[in-house]
Amino acid sequence: MVFELSGYEVITFPLNWADFSPYICGNPKIKSTMAQSSTSLMALEEKYGAHNYHPLPVVLDKGEGVYVWDVEGRRYYDFLSAYSAVNQGHCHPKIVGAMVEQAQTLTLTSRAFYNSKLGEYEKYMSETFGFDKILPMNSGAEAVETALKIARKWGYEKKGVAENSGIIVVCEGNFHGRTTTIISFSDDPDARNNFGPYTSGFVTVPYNDIAALNFALMNENVVGFLVEPIQGEAGVNTPDANFMAEAAALCKERNVLLIADEVQTGIARTGSLLAVCGDCSCGNTCERGATYTKPDLLILGKALSGGVYPVSAVLADDPVMEVIKPGQHGSTFGGNPIAAKVAMAALDVVKEEGLAPHARAMGEHFRAAMNTIIGETTLVTKVRGKGLLNAIIINDSPDSATAWNICVALKENGLLAKPTHGNIIRFAPPLVMTKDQLDECIAIIRTTLLNFKK
Repeated sequence: MVFELSGYEVITFPLNWADFSPYICGNPKIKSTMAQSSTSLMALEEKYGAHNYHPLPVVLDKGEGVYVWDVEGRRYYDFLSAYSAVNQGHCHPKIVGAMVEQAQTLTLTSRAFYNSKLGEYEKYMSETFGFDKILPMNSGAEAVETALKIARKWGYEKKGVAENSGIIVVCEGNFHGRTTTIISFSDDPDARNNFGPYTSGFVTVPYNDIAALNFALMNENVVGFLVEPIQGEAGVNTPDANFMAEAAALCKERNVLLIADEVQTGIARTGSLLAVCGDCSCGNTCERGATYTKPDLLILGKALSGGVYPVSAVLADDPVMEVIKPGQHGSTFGGNPIAAKVAMAALDVVKEEGLAPHARAMGEHFRAAMNTIIGETTLVTKVRGKGLLNAIIINDSPDSATAWNICVALKENGLLAKPTHGNIIRFAPPLVMTKDQLDECIAIIRTTLLNFKK
């Protein structure tokens, strides 16, 4: 008996069912000849998905460590790390293993009940980062919204600011997410335009401007200062070394909460466990040394799970966190058992594999190499960054297509990166990248830049 099925191999089946059965139920003898191409899969997204992203034209199908593969089997170096969510590398076996093990036992209870993993996770986080309490959430934007709510409530109940008059100071060029409240204080027109009316109660100051911050904090209604220790989406905008310490001192003087958004910079990305650690020389754990600046509220996400599962958190000490009472804030999935197990495994990997000091050393090596390349071409004017969060500035206007076209050329040469703010290309590989691998990537970047034609 011969069956001819469109898109499949022609197979002659025996009439006996016992002989027939090996050909079905996932048997590899039946293979589709209509494997979907990158072109067809991109067309599916274009037709059925909202057009809220502009991806690089590559369709990824597999990841392992520092590598990703497209559906045609081509291998690339990942130099974006899902915007620093996969610091531990793609599909790290310890993190994936923790997720699979817990998923087979208990996935979700909501917070209507206790679960056997959440308390363990909260203790782990408290001891790792040096805070009394953690409020678990899922996404980075959720965690930012959580911190804003805590800061406002603290301002009314602890500082004595009149209700509905609390102000939070933010910085120009900020990126904290895309919820309605967050875009209300964004200066990115793509994120903000035509989404109003906006949430009030925010004042914007220039980034890395202590004098402007000092002036803003003179308003007695200010309850918090929300800041990225390094602005990632703004093009890896790195402030003066003393900026965070001086900001913290001003906040303490004016009884204002310092809120550090480390969703993108945290978990070893900048060469320290946290960017607020400054220019530390610690090893595999946060030693909170001389350059450490403790925020009143710490926001974490992305690499908190190694990119395996949505996990975020807000950490604070008791005098701040205790303003949140039952029924006032929460999430069905926040603090679920899978998230707890995954986050602990992800942080274990950071500590066990020494990713913070490794990122510190590799970052120095990378920036030195980029500066050498800059001396060979007029296409790049500057490299900046810290640890393995870096960016190069392309010698063209922000509204040009040059940076995008360079990223397309890098893709063709086996390396994936994305522009930000038009003429800036961010380079942020997984922190597990070896020096030999990094040198291969540097060679790809050099060849691409030196051969690029506008």
